[in-house]
Amino acid sequence: MFKGSIYKRCGCTTPKLDEAGEPILNAKGNPVMRELKDDCPRLKKREKGHGSWYYYVHLPDDAKGDRRRPRKGGYLTKEEAEKAAQKLWDEAADGVDVENKITVAEFLRTWIANRADLKDTMKEEYADDLEKIFIPAFGHRLLRELRTSHVQAVFADIWAFNEVKAANQVAADQARAVCAAAHAAWKDAPRPRPPELRAAWNAARANLKEALSKPRRDTGPGRQLKLLNTLSGAMKHAVKTKVLTDNPCEHVNLPKYEAPDPLVWTDERVAHWRATGEIPGPVMVWTPEQTGEFLDRSTDHRLYPAWHMQVFRAPRRGESAGLRWTELDLKQATATISHTLVTNRNHKVRAESPKSRASNRTFTLDSSTLALHIALRDTQQTEKAQWQAKYRKDPKKYEPYMDTGYVYVQPDGRPWHPDSMSQAFARHIKRLGLPPIRLHDLRHCAASLSLAAGLSMKAIQALLGHASYALTANTYTSLMPQFAQVEADATVAVVPRKNAPTPTPDPEGGDRSTEPSEGQAGPQLTLVPTPRDAAPAAA
Repeated sequence: MFKGSIYKRCGCTTPKLDEAGEPILNAKGNPVMRELKDDCPRLKKREKGHGSWYYYVHLPDDAKGDRRRPRKGGYLTKEEAEKAAQKLWDEAADGVDVENKITVAEFLRTWIANRADLKDTMKEEYADDLEKIFIPAFGHRLLRELRTSHVQAVFADIWAFNEVKAANQVAADQARAVCAAAHAAWKDAPRPRPPELRAAWNAARANLKEALSKPRRDTGPGRQLKLLNTLSGAMKHAVKTKVLTDNPCEHVNLPKYEAPDPLVWTDERVAHWRATGEIPGPVMVWTPEQTGEFLDRSTDHRLYPAWHMQVFRAPRRGESAGLRWTELDLKQATATISHTLVTNRNHKVRAESPKSRASNRTFTLDSSTLALHIALRDTQQTEKAQWQAKYRKDPKKYEPYMDTGYVYVQPDGRPWHPDSMSQAFARHIKRLGLPPIRLHDLRHCAASLSLAAGLSMKAIQALLGHASYALTANTYTSLMPQFAQVEADATVAVVPRKNAPTPTPDPEGGDRSTEPSEGQAGPQLTLVPTPRDAAPAAA
């Protein structure tokens, strides 16, 4: 049982009186007021609904010997105040600092500053989310007063802003259509073109620029989950260190998030995309035929060796950009992933170790990739000599060659910015007219090709550098529909049949089961009884 008291008081006031019993006046001549507290006559009359209940708890003195006497009011009933007082007492007995005055902002900044276990890029992202999302919303509050409702309100604001951004996107699409129409009207007009058409086009361009300047990118369920997980990690630390008793993030409701599965660019999906411009999903994968076309038509591109490596050996974008010649053993035909180039939200690049222990891996190069990189090494040495000759001839025009040691570099030796690699890939496949995928999706192509080649899921996990076998299996088990069809047909083939329908060519180009002609009986189904259903043998 807690030590302290429960009492009722109100906010009623009365004038202060001097020794003569006269009201004390302030400089403006108004009476100075004081609170009646528990001396209020209405409290003594037990007037219903007047005043509120308070608790006053005598906690043990702190380590410095200072007294601790927390009090709090606003409870509607005496029982509520007693329950709150007992909870406070139990928390204090459990070692929780129930009187800490630290604010949410102070705690979050201290927590992220002490996260020595995080890589610099991840630490910057966490800090950025805390400073831009949560600290402006409730950073001023005392940490011990933070509640689930405060966190939930932040996400309610995100959902409301998503609606605004969706409206901005609609407005931008409309402005783009108007601008395109105005440009077409001006371009198709006979010369000399009417000046009002040019003025209309200029106005449409200005409207489009304004529409595109407004926020339009949706904060989706995946991003919301990352935000909540960041804050929840800090709150878990607060609970662990006895600053809080409960994690206010545990009962926050968010839209359900499911990681998108890769979809294959089948003929039907490609035809629909060409007709409408719609992409079926956020993660798309080429078929082996589409991958082969991409490689055949990309041999002259500077990044072809990197793309070839990603198609068949599946390094991540940052791992590819950060690959050094010292980690590429052309004699043993191996590549070791020991560094990755990562970008922060300001697009600045830094070299870091891979994201997980599983990502730090060595894989064997296939013969074509090996030969390609042997040729790349020789080409790079030739380019280096040519650049140095240009620099010696005109040092004002050319910078010195940067011998950075990276495998994939620009003509002056500088490594590729990971974002530039993605942009170059997107531009190239657009020129080729291939269905769009992201540069990262070449890893999915590598996984699908490995499945087609018969590699085990465990081998594909090691190739991709996944820490979890479940992640690999859940992502890629149904990636290639043509392989699923083979598996499905193999199951049917196990059952012996004497009178099963056989596929015949469909006049429209497909396959269909044989149908009986008019007057003929179709395939009959004969039930063979099991021993349990069979009749008893004759005596």
